[in-house]
Amino acid sequence: MRIAALLLAAGRGRRFDASSQSGENSSKQFRMLRGKPVIRRAAEALLPHVDVLLPVGDDPLLADSLEGLDILPPVSGGAERHDSVRNGLEALAKLPEPPDLVLVHDGARPCVPAEVVQNVINALKTHEGVIPAVAVIDTIKKAKDGIIVDTVPRDGLWRAQTPQGFRFGTLLELHRTHRDARTDDAALLEQAGHPVAIVEGSEDNIKLTVAEDLMRLEGVIDRNLLPRVGLGYDVHAFEEGRKLILCGIEVPHTKGLAGHSDADVGIHTLCDAIYGALAEGDIGRHFPPSDNEWKDMDSARFLVHAGERIRERGGFLVNADVTLICERPKIGPHAEAMRNRLAELLKVSVSRISVKATTSERLGFTGREEGIAATATVSIMVPDTGEA
Repeated sequence: MRIAALLLAAGRGRRFDASSQSGENSSKQFRMLRGKPVIRRAAEALLPHVDVLLPVGDDPLLADSLEGLDILPPVSGGAERHDSVRNGLEALAKLPEPPDLVLVHDGARPCVPAEVVQNVINALKTHEGVIPAVAVIDTIKKAKDGIIVDTVPRDGLWRAQTPQGFRFGTLLELHRTHRDARTDDAALLEQAGHPVAIVEGSEDNIKLTVAEDLMRLEGVIDRNLLPRVGLGYDVHAFEEGRKLILCGIEVPHTKGLAGHSDADVGIHTLCDAIYGALAEGDIGRHFPPSDNEWKDMDSARFLVHAGERIRERGGFLVNADVTLICERPKIGPHAEAMRNRLAELLKVSVSRISVKATTSERLGFTGREEGIAATATVSIMVPDTGEA
């Protein structure tokens, strides 16, 4: 059975906008969640279970958020959710090998557990439509103008989730013949008289609807993460005729630092701290000084790679603390610009980055102004692999 998934990303999320104080303009599915866009986490949750994944939406951020994943190019969304689903189904129907089964998933549900997805697929062996859902356990009240008018029996009530699964031909035909709005695709089958089965959903399968949901989703991710700490230390000698680059910022000085790349001692030690926390060696392992490709290279590229390694491992940076050790130049006037540059390269809030300086009280090579030393400490969170 060939399985496809539609990943819906055309909605704006007005309830989220109304509840958010961040001032960001991007739609909720493109907000960062522990180092990754929400929709990327949703895509990564689906990919192990399907043969084809098709995003649906027009936002320019969609392709950027899913870059590098093995997916089809996005198709345009519609004015309403059912229009977006129809557009996706029609695109799948034009494939050389249309799917037998299709999953429809909200791009704003980033933490759907693997067992939920697989249970939906398994149930499609005997049903034309399947949804994951969670039984309602709270007492339900019906109210008007702020006054309770009725208590609704909760027996048999379920909270629907996604991905919802369907026989592809059935869902495509119903979307072609029923163009009125539905809050979900299961309602189309219900109206047409097709039984829709329920499998157990998960409380972790949270849909990002209001700003407070971001904290709940972070809690879901963090339960499976362990803290890791890394320490970096680096030294570069001064050299005539070179620019002095420190933490990604050009600092006015009479000399620069010697090195194969631009010799940014601040970024180099920060990279070493990150690689150390990931147990992935040091900067020389990833960018060997014997390789002329890195000669005079902007060290920003190294730090971008280190940040990507954290995200590729499914983790995020908690904080980074860099200390530059030198008599001159004075670092204080440039520290804020350095913090902002490092945060930009690592794609984190500047509040997670510290840059400070100290001297060695005229002792040693830094005291004699022969070079600059730097230390860095980072804390990251990465998934627990279960290894001893």
